[in-house]
Amino acid sequence: SFIWTSEKDGYNHIYHYDFNGKLINQITKGNWEVTRYYGFNESKNTIYYQSVENGSTNRGVYSIDLKGENKKLLSNKDGQNTAAFSKNLNFFINTFSSSEIPPIYSLYSGEGEMLKVIKDNAELKEELSAYKMSPKEFSTININGNDLNMWMIKPADFDENKKYPMLMFQYSGPGSQQVANRWNAANDYWHNMLAQKGMIVACVDGRGTGLKGADFKKVTQKELGKYEVEDQISAAKELANRSYIDEDNIGIWGWSYGGFMSTNSLLKGNDIFTTAIAVAPVTSWRFYDSVYTERYMQTPQENASGYDDNSPINYADKLEGNYLLVHGTGDDNVHVQNSMRMINSLIEANKQFDMFIVPDRAHGIRKGNNTRLNLYTKMTNFVEEHLINKSNKTTEIKG
Repeated sequence: SFIWTSEKDGYNHIYHYDFNGKLINQITKGNWEVTRYYGFNESKNTIYYQSVENGSTNRGVYSIDLKGENKKLLSNKDGQNTAAFSKNLNFFINTFSSSEIPPIYSLYSGEGEMLKVIKDNAELKEELSAYKMSPKEFSTININGNDLNMWMIKPADFDENKKYPMLMFQYSGPGSQQVANRWNAANDYWHNMLAQKGMIVACVDGRGTGLKGADFKKVTQKELGKYEVEDQISAAKELANRSYIDEDNIGIWGWSYGGFMSTNSLLKGNDIFTTAIAVAPVTSWRFYDSVYTERYMQTPQENASGYDDNSPINYADKLEGNYLLVHGTGDDNVHVQNSMRMINSLIEANKQFDMFIVPDRAHGIRKGNNTRLNLYTKMTNFVEEHLINKSNKTTEIKG
């Protein structure tokens, strides 16, 4: 017999088949996703897997028998738990982190007994305690009929009686996730720095992102950039209703697919977004690699409207706010042609914008002394000029 994972019931689950392809039984069930299959211990008749059954922002490591019975949580319940199993599946090293706890590496038995902490990163946590950091506040927000995962970072001295400009961050690509209860990545420190300068940073995972079922993920099929953009615009408008958010100074930024999204959001949502930063954005799926694009969009000949109706180069005339376009000329993923075509469209529409073209840098824009520092300094200055400082002036006038 063999083990198979499938989304056929609407969520990714584990199934057991015989060698003729006949289903023996569905091993895992529920409105949640299996995110990793680790293996089957034949001597113990036990399957090991990772799932989001304790909420899609968390990951847990579980065991279950071949009949789908005797399920057991082997790791922490909350946060991110990832297992690296021994060859015989009798032991695993669990990597655990959350938004407030840096990675802890521990040795576990296959039955879930914690045997030894290998590294706890306590020194890192102690060192970071000297910095002014605000925790991510996790929640959901109902947008276009869906409860979307969201986090928000507020200034350390947040005052609910004041109004703050807001910068939204997202990636939004098919099956992706940015709203997760995990330890900081590089952008989280930048976002926190911006928060301490006097703004709110928020992130919403809209339709098309992962771990909330097949229908939620696949709604964007053949129309990349439609529903995802609608959700970011609607989320911005919903958040703008909160008393502490300055509805006149809301921005959005992203990298790669996120740059495609931030560009579209500024153009199609020019009644709510005043500022956007797009780093290495796709501007037409006609320019992106065929293996990725045709998986979601079919070919341009089969789906011309899907390619063009959501391409920001066709909406340059809608630019009303402040737009910073960044791209490396040596981009090995999103070819710089994407930004060149966007620039031409903006010129033809007689729109003013800012751009930062970085010579010979690849998609990550990293190579060379001070490259990242220079880029993030530019983005910081752009956010300060067009969101933080403008919001402060607006508040003073209203006051």
